[in-house]
Amino acid sequence: MKTIRIVLAAALVLLLAAACATSPTGRRQLMLVSEDSAIVASREAYLTTVKDLDQSGKIDRDAAINKRIANITGRLVTEAIKMRPETAKWEWSVVVIDEPDTVNAWCMAGGRMAMYTGLLQKVKPTDDELAQVMGHEISHALANHTAEKMSMQMATSLGVAAVGMATDNKKIALTGAALAAMLAVNLPNSRAAEKEADRIGIELAARAGYDPAAAVSLWRKMGAVSKGAPPQFLSTHPDPENRQQRLAKLVPVMEKFYSPRADHPVYPLH
Repeated sequence: MKTIRIVLAAALVLLLAAACATSPTGRRQLMLVSEDSAIVASREAYLTTVKDLDQSGKIDRDAAINKRIANITGRLVTEAIKMRPETAKWEWSVVVIDEPDTVNAWCMAGGRMAMYTGLLQKVKPTDDELAQVMGHEISHALANHTAEKMSMQMATSLGVAAVGMATDNKKIALTGAALAAMLAVNLPNSRAAEKEADRIGIELAARAGYDPAAAVSLWRKMGAVSKGAPPQFLSTHPDPENRQQRLAKLVPVMEKFYSPRADHPVYPLH
């Protein structure tokens, strides 16, 4: 029995070592889940979520708001496809979710997105700032962060199971070992993914004709509405002040991509 446990633990180590990929910025990623699998899973989750929200009257149908979001997002998607041409086959789409208290937006694997009315109402972003938000979220999809997160969750489960087998402790998944595994596996990569999405997102926005300096003013506003947020080391989103500083250093670099134009191509979203 002990030999079997050792073999299983060794197999786990080899599996994790082999399941690596490289992000668009050159960062090493753990990939136990393929991007195609993540897209299929995301599509199912998205359709179910949107259907439930629609039935409960939570999808915002305001024509002006939806046109604004679709126009900004469509310009960003045009640039995203230039960056990764294979994403032209994705089902790019966006919905506005009517939740005034939720300051958030997201993009799943495969290009399915959502924006919450709380972000629009509480942050009151300009178009340039809104482009930074959506550019950041689109970048998560471009950099395959959904599959990476799914892989980290899988690795956490496998790792805790392996520790349990190695120690004969069936309760270990409910003790500090599970929390330690979650923090060790999830937080460093999640924070790295956020920084990566910031870097790719500000470039996408600049290429789409949106002022890169808006990334700094956006996070200044975000900081103002996020009082009482958890400490940075326990958050998947770095502290707004630190983010402002990082993004401010990127603004001069992104200026070379920035050329405001009213006729920028807008990708037709689903």
